[in-house]
Amino acid sequence: MNRRFRLVIILALLFQGNFAIGQTQGGLLEGARVWGNFQLDAQYYIPDSIIGAPDVPETFRMNAFGNLNFSWQGFSMGMRFESYQNALLGYDPRYQGNGIPYRFASYTQDNLEVTLGNFYEQFGNGMIFRTYEERNLGIDNAMDGIRLVYRPVKGVSLKGVVGQQRFFFDKGPGIVRGFDAEVNLNQVFSRFNENPNQWIVGGSVVSKFQRDQDPLFNLPENVAAFAGRINYLRSGLNLSAEYGYKVNDPSTDNNFIYKNGNALVFTGSYSASGFGLLLSAKRIDNMGFRSDRTASGNDLHINFLPPTTRQHLYSLSGMYPYATQPNGEIGLLGELTYMLPRETFLGGPNGATLTLNYSRANAIGKSPLNDTTAIGQRGTKGYASDFFSWGEELYFQDFNLEYSRRFNRNLRGLLSYAFITYNQNVIEGHIDHDMVYAHIAIADFTHRLPNRRSIRWELQHLATQQDKGNWAMALAEYTIAPHWFFSVSDQYNYGNDNKDLRIHYLTVGAGYNRNANRFSLSYGKQREGIVCVGGVCRQVPASNGFMLSVTSSF
Repeated sequence: MNRRFRLVIILALLFQGNFAIGQTQGGLLEGARVWGNFQLDAQYYIPDSIIGAPDVPETFRMNAFGNLNFSWQGFSMGMRFESYQNALLGYDPRYQGNGIPYRFASYTQDNLEVTLGNFYEQFGNGMIFRTYEERNLGIDNAMDGIRLVYRPVKGVSLKGVVGQQRFFFDKGPGIVRGFDAEVNLNQVFSRFNENPNQWIVGGSVVSKFQRDQDPLFNLPENVAAFAGRINYLRSGLNLSAEYGYKVNDPSTDNNFIYKNGNALVFTGSYSASGFGLLLSAKRIDNMGFRSDRTASGNDLHINFLPPTTRQHLYSLSGMYPYATQPNGEIGLLGELTYMLPRETFLGGPNGATLTLNYSRANAIGKSPLNDTTAIGQRGTKGYASDFFSWGEELYFQDFNLEYSRRFNRNLRGLLSYAFITYNQNVIEGHIDHDMVYAHIAIADFTHRLPNRRSIRWELQHLATQQDKGNWAMALAEYTIAPHWFFSVSDQYNYGNDNKDLRIHYLTVGAGYNRNANRFSLSYGKQREGIVCVGGVCRQVPASNGFMLSVTSSF
């Protein structure tokens, strides 16, 4: 552990001690606050050749982390300790050992906020810059450097960042620099303060620097990206659009072509009493942007390309999730939510909610170019694409209908149907798999019982003639509030063409809550699959064994 990490730990412990004195005796640090949280996820692995669960040499693996934060007046500091002994299956094995990969100090004075060390930041929708953490995916691309945020007047925000991105317990080779400005016109110009039409505009520029050490290609060492955005609000109407442009950036993602990238995202929503409408559209062309041109998977992404597909929460409707395609995609999403009135056939005595959603992702139109000679030693632009051209290949399509209702004082439930079209070759990187057409039906009901008890049950069914065939799923969860909960679930792949693989994935579990502490223990089988959050995915291997989870906060 180096000197600066030791200093952070020592200061944090001292602040924690002084905090108590300040609260009780009115000392120097009166009003200071110390807070944090802890999480541990561990699994004992048991091999199972039938489902493909491997024989794990160490049998027991663990992911754990703890955050410790301190704030006082305009000053704050914090750190996160992480431990992977070894990382759970499905997480990158480069997460290994212990360390403090995240630590920062920040202060605010005269409308200027200064952050030194690690930080997360996002410009606009994240189209050209977003650093974030998503533990379910094993993603943490935090910046390590300096961030400045200056608000010279009300309604104006200026941000500047420079640094390198986290790469497991190290840093990526590229340097990332960025600037963002956002202006709320109604707040800046006093005569528009009470105007019902609200306008917010913003713009960003981000560049990365990485040395060219490639013996074959003449690679650009500085790559810039630009974005502009606008947001209009009036009562229940919200319209926003953002356009991004990236200078040619040959990389592993695009097979080292020298084509500029661009992206456009438009979102519109309207809400009124009992009614809501959401529309979204996007076009992406060669917008992969990393601080290391040779990185792959989920490593060292500088930007984030927002999804235009629904994020399903249930296990079978989430079996075929969509991953955003940065090399080329056109996407559409529409969602209508309607509150059914009370005392109607579908609304019942308490009313109900009906949600209709449709989303689609398609290839963009591409015309291959044979321009190697024109470009010379720099390579090729690869292809040309008209901005409004649709490609013939369908990547993903999802139609779903959801009905939720409180049937009486003690019973509420949800019914859902989805039809999903899923291109395995594009989304999972295969070359000879069939397009999947899946029908999914879900019933989810919760019955409240006396003495603060309840029982929740789910029934799910997935029907498809492709991939592994039909699935059925059932779950029952019994809760004794506020402390105990017990659950049992089973996923059954009864439609698999291989009769030996018609397997029950049974899981039983129990948990205990006590104030800010939560403990859960389960045993079961996990099917192989993909988990996605916000259009970003990771592969989950099959596993079998005991799982322990502990979370705590203070």
